[in-house]
Amino acid sequence: MTVLTRLLPFALAALAAPAWVAPGWAADNPLVPSPVWDDLRSSIIGTETDPPVDPAVLDLDAPPRADNPALVPIRITQPPGAPRIARLALVIDENPAPVAGEFTFGPATAPLDFEVRVRVNAYSDVRAIATLDDGRQVMAGRFVKASGGCAAPAGQAGDPRASMGQMRWTAEPTGERAMGTLMIRHPNFSGLQRDQVTLLDIPAEFISTVEMRQGDELLMTMEGGISISENPVFRLGFVPNGQPVTVTAADTEGRTFTDRFGPGS
Repeated sequence: MTVLTRLLPFALAALAAPAWVAPGWAADNPLVPSPVWDDLRSSIIGTETDPPVDPAVLDLDAPPRADNPALVPIRITQPPGAPRIARLALVIDENPAPVAGEFTFGPATAPLDFEVRVRVNAYSDVRAIATLDDGRQVMAGRFVKASGGCAAPAGQAGDPRASMGQMRWTAEPTGERAMGTLMIRHPNFSGLQRDQVTLLDIPAEFISTVEMRQGDELLMTMEGGISISENPVFRLGFVPNGQPVTVTAADTEGRTFTDRFGPGS
């Protein structure tokens, strides 16, 4: 049973390429003492002791204060030569479902350069706990000032289900590597939002799993929850192998979405 299974009770408005840029935030929002994390730590990482914070192995960048609490950009990186990350948990301490997602990464993604947008419901530490190939754990994080992200109304106009499951993939060369951006249309309802017309609560309904491969080679998997933003976007550095990229996603209503993108798409 995964951490999400144990702990979860439970935007982009168009499929145009987002203006992702390398964050320029000063490193002035380190992790702060968190009683909530003290309670969660054992159930998430299986120990009462924090993994070491070591920027020579792992770093997490996030804005000190979010412009939009429903679309908070998170970037997780490693410097060249850092040991490969096999698994990673992204945790937002103060969210109703703290584990935003659990990820695995294939060898072609090392060293890791990964971006995702999340909901932040209250001033909170946002932390990544990575498990390395040799089983060691390391942690990185930032304190983000944001509130109301999980209950914020959907940003997409019209019926968000009309285009549900549509995907777009782009890959931009960066030397011997490429930076791939995957966009999936889905409202990712959190269960804490209200219909703006009827004022009734909208039941939780979100992308629960994603698998991304190039040919037979695994790039990334995700088991996600309500903290992943509406219309999820994942940006990932990888070494291309010349094979098409196939993405399969599933949501909590049992829908499955699959698309295939040619090399260089």
